[in-house]
Amino acid sequence: MVRKGKKALKINLISLGCSKNLVDSEVLMGQLRAANIEVLYEQPFDKAETIVINTCGFIQDAKQESIDTILRAVDAKDDGYVKKIYVMGCLSERYKEDLKSEIPEVDGFFGVKDLPLILRTLGVEYNKELLGERMITTPSHSAYLKIAEGCDRKCSFCAIPLIRGENISRPIEELVAEATYLASIGVKEINLIAQDLTYYGLDLYKERRLAELMQKLSEVNGIEWIRLHYTYPAGFPLEILDEMRDNPKICKYIDIPFQHINNDLLKSMRRNITGEETKELMQNLRNRVPGLALRTAFIVGYPGETDEAFEELKEFIRTARFDRAGVFTYSQEEGTKAAELTDEVPEEVKLQRADELMAIQEKISAELNLAKVGKKYKVLFDRVEGDYFVGRTEIDSPEIDNEVLVLTTESGIKVGEFAIILITSSESFDLFGIPVTEN
Repeated sequence: MVRKGKKALKINLISLGCSKNLVDSEVLMGQLRAANIEVLYEQPFDKAETIVINTCGFIQDAKQESIDTILRAVDAKDDGYVKKIYVMGCLSERYKEDLKSEIPEVDGFFGVKDLPLILRTLGVEYNKELLGERMITTPSHSAYLKIAEGCDRKCSFCAIPLIRGENISRPIEELVAEATYLASIGVKEINLIAQDLTYYGLDLYKERRLAELMQKLSEVNGIEWIRLHYTYPAGFPLEILDEMRDNPKICKYIDIPFQHINNDLLKSMRRNITGEETKELMQNLRNRVPGLALRTAFIVGYPGETDEAFEELKEFIRTARFDRAGVFTYSQEEGTKAAELTDEVPEEVKLQRADELMAIQEKISAELNLAKVGKKYKVLFDRVEGDYFVGRTEIDSPEIDNEVLVLTTESGIKVGEFAIILITSSESFDLFGIPVTEN
């Protein structure tokens, strides 16, 4: 509670990085709001005298964005708009001492597990009774559900285990309780996230329990879509495919970053899978779940990626015809195994290769979208933008995948609700349609 005679505390939280980081921000904001503190989310720096920045430290571009954001907050402090700046999250976890030295204007740095400490600094005690409750920043009908923290994988290029520690699965009962809370405030779609969903349960139950978790979550009244993000190909738990195929609440969608297809690079990346095994797994996924959409990601410019290895990757993408794909250029991360390798691929070559892959994927996406014209899909509408209602099918994740656009002049569409849409035309990454009856 705010003490009499004190100016009411108002906090502006800026969240950077991935959806897992966003959930951490939402938990912090939920704790603050429960203590009657006014919380703003990603507002201009002159809107509150206290700023909390949740940083990302995953790759070089994300680290630079975090540093630039901190420096802009420092400028606002110098100009008298801001009195206190606090920095939390991955960048702060990994480089706390360096940041303290280089940006002394920041009033406090906190790591990824310092939630009670940062709350105490802000004058609030951590409330265990709020477990699972948070301040949702996504559209009110859609939310992320983080089922585990950390990662036990040893990928050569990834610093996440150094930052977040080993995998810690959350109990099924706790996750069901959180999903029940989310449903109670209007959430219809939950996106399951972790550094590696497929590892879920091994630490806690001594066996993989993702399929069971999916089934339990699907029993929560009000939740209509459950989608899987961040799965790992090696040792993939094929039992989840039966649940996905047979359970109408489980979206036929898997986010599974393959990173590359060349055997030498996969071995150097410590991915524990070969190119041949990758192709076999991909075919198995599609055979067991008809209509399955696959989202993947690749790294280009990894040390040792020759022209021949890149050509192999290009051919794989052409033949695999992924529904969705992202491409990252390799950046050397200190402390990782790959940092011991010579980063011999020039930056301009990395960028050129990324552009080539995305051009291939755009052509594939355009062809796959064209095949949807004349078909009906269940669509969840997120927002109104210009002249269109903007929504997604079950094989489209928020913010990163295709969208379905319906003119606002059409009747029967409501933001946050489902509708049956007949696709009338398409572009590379968008579908256009009209509402129709289900029959």
